[in-house]
Amino acid sequence: MGTRAAGAATLKRLRHSRGLSLADVARALSQLAEDLHHPGLPAVASVQRSVARWESVRPTLPDERYQLLLAHLYARTPAGRMAVGTGSDLAEFLGALLDLGESETRIAALRTALIRTATDSGGMLALLAPGARSGLSAALADPSLADEETVAGLAAAVSDVNAQVGAVPMVRLQILLAPVVDACRRLQAGALPDPVAGQLRAVAVAACTLAGRLAFETRDDEASRSLYGAATVQAAQLGDPWRRVSVHMSHALVTLYSSPDLADARLLVDRAVRAARTGDSTRLRARAHALQAEVAARSGLERQAQGALGLAWYDIEDQEDGDPSGSSFGAGHLSGFEGVCELYVGDPGRAHDRFAASAAALVAPRERVQRAIVTTDQALARIRMGDPRSAADLLHGCVVAAASTGGRVPTIRLRRARRELRPWRREDFVAGLDDHLMDVLGT
Repeated sequence: MGTRAAGAATLKRLRHSRGLSLADVARALSQLAEDLHHPGLPAVASVQRSVARWESVRPTLPDERYQLLLAHLYARTPAGRMAVGTGSDLAEFLGALLDLGESETRIAALRTALIRTATDSGGMLALLAPGARSGLSAALADPSLADEETVAGLAAAVSDVNAQVGAVPMVRLQILLAPVVDACRRLQAGALPDPVAGQLRAVAVAACTLAGRLAFETRDDEASRSLYGAATVQAAQLGDPWRRVSVHMSHALVTLYSSPDLADARLLVDRAVRAARTGDSTRLRARAHALQAEVAARSGLERQAQGALGLAWYDIEDQEDGDPSGSSFGAGHLSGFEGVCELYVGDPGRAHDRFAASAAALVAPRERVQRAIVTTDQALARIRMGDPRSAADLLHGCVVAAASTGGRVPTIRLRRARRELRPWRREDFVAGLDDHLMDVLGT
């Protein structure tokens, strides 16, 4: 069976699994269009013919309007609950669209749109597959019933939230992740089967680390510290050093921007580097050395910064496939760290070029927040090169990126760049930037 035929077969199977006729799907799509305040669809008979064409021997691809409506249809279970995670009907539907020839970019956009809907409609645990959701309900009532499928469902939910950073506002991701963190805590408070206990601890580490980052992004520093503390304690009980590195690194990054004392961040970075040297994740080791370089540069320690950068590049060039951490840290990210070091203890022109190279490489949706940070630093380099007007032009795009992601760090970087534009505060290009900042970010 060809891929297009497989896509058509999946659409037909999804329809049959819900006991829907062609006409039933047509009527459901027309009702959804009305509920979502979309333009009305043609007559039911016309829509029914379209549904039939999508499932035919020579299937056609639903257009974008119908794709969105079908996504909404299959994002809810027959009982009406939101389900958008691995194993859900929505995941099956999106896979069918890929088979029918739709692009991965469009598929990602559809999934993001439905995740937003899940947060709007209170779809708690919407990222869990229906089977995992029922298993979790039983395990929460009696933790001894928890099994590998339950834990795998929670792990998949954490991964799904993490993958949406940069595409979905941080506060929405926090809503999606909170019940997963709570489920981990409640399960760990009970008597778990031995094989499951260690697996759940690893999920809890990942969930609390990500939740700590999201709490920071939404300006709840107290909750962030508590979540990182919980992740640190649990990671220490696992045998994989890279898990401790991941916690320390994430905590160090938020500390770097929430604490006025560099010593707090340096302590966490040094812990991450020590753990990374005994672990088998070269990507996290590279990232730890890169952040060590940034902290040194911010402290004015040029030799130490360059030494740490050299180690980071060695780690990047020495990396192999199958990194256990799943980190995507690579040369594009490292160029951004090089730029920061040049900005503080080097040449702003070289810093600008490093930032430009890094921004060009950070194109994935997951990298939008990092790209906004790097581009804001690129504007700061332009200011120090004596080109404030061009810097202000670049910062307009950063304002939009900071607002769309809800990221706190890009906003902090924007404010710092704006402070360096004070000598030109009476110029029209700075006034225009101030208006944009006020309109979009309220600051």
